[in-house]
Amino acid sequence: MTTEDQQAHGTEPPAHPAIRGTARGTAPAPLSILDLATVGVGHTPAEALAATTALARNAEQWGYHRFWVAEHHGMPGVASSTPAVLLAHLGANTTTLRLGSGGVMLPNHAPLAIAEQFGLLEALHPGRIDLGLGRAPGTDPATARALRRGLTEGADDFPQQLAELTHFLDGDFPSGHPYARLTAVPQGDGRPPIWLLGSSGFSAQLAGRLGLPFAFAHHFSSANTLPALDLYRDSFRPSAVLDEPYALIGVSAVAADDAVAARRLARSAALGMLRLRRGNPGPIPTPEEAEAYPYSPAEADFIDNWLANVVLGAPGEVADGLESLRKRTGADELMVTSHIHGHEARLRSYGLIAQAYGLTADA
Repeated sequence: MTTEDQQAHGTEPPAHPAIRGTARGTAPAPLSILDLATVGVGHTPAEALAATTALARNAEQWGYHRFWVAEHHGMPGVASSTPAVLLAHLGANTTTLRLGSGGVMLPNHAPLAIAEQFGLLEALHPGRIDLGLGRAPGTDPATARALRRGLTEGADDFPQQLAELTHFLDGDFPSGHPYARLTAVPQGDGRPPIWLLGSSGFSAQLAGRLGLPFAFAHHFSSANTLPALDLYRDSFRPSAVLDEPYALIGVSAVAADDAVAARRLARSAALGMLRLRRGNPGPIPTPEEAEAYPYSPAEADFIDNWLANVVLGAPGEVADGLESLRKRTGADELMVTSHIHGHEARLRSYGLIAQAYGLTADA
């Protein structure tokens, strides 16, 4: 909500100091995780969700600041189709870790439904919930149409949907508004801070104008990272929740014993992304399948370009790469994601990164 909105409505939403991350141990900056409940070939969604739960528990012990899950639909390799349900489960299995959506695709939902879901999450796990919002469908056009049956708004109406959601969360619709007498239940003393997510300039500028924190998807739109962050900072106007910009970036990262092993793991994610881009999504292939795949020259170029955006290698190499990226972009916080095959390899990768970046070190 902007300063003008607060003055017009005669109210101010509560401040959210937890927006700003905490750097643990000797880490130079806060480090967080974006998880997709990855389903690999040979594994079931139930196994993937159990692995995500185990990862969240370990992430809390290792010192990661946030653990976000993302809304995706129609993707056999991703089990996190309903963030609110998964976050409730993760909250019951952790105690201090901040949990959030990275994000909920708001055009797929009625704002009142999201306000109630995340109001309930905040009541269950007070002071630990982030509400990250995106405007993309998170799926293919046909699935998006099926999700949005009865909803007339789309991505172009995102600012209006966001305003409505904010009013429901704060309980401050102006007098005379059609929803002025409605209450999003439950509604407690606090509510989750809203983050805007994006891979282009639209959400960056909107987040800046509203004085909200911004999360940029560097892991799949690296060419737009610096322009979007510049736009966010240039357009930023102080609000009741932030007096200056706060931006995190999502980063693909894979750590293993050495660069060869890490690249081998990352190639499974790259092949999965290639298939997704070609309209043939499926479970994440194994490293062996990725090695044996008969790549055409165009496909090989895609894989190489995709891997060039992954921070991978031995633990120290990954830590150095993350810190170099943070300094180059000026990001306040990094959120690493690893969409690789194998629950053990994924868990080990995050553990190695935590250690190398200094999260587990004594302050």
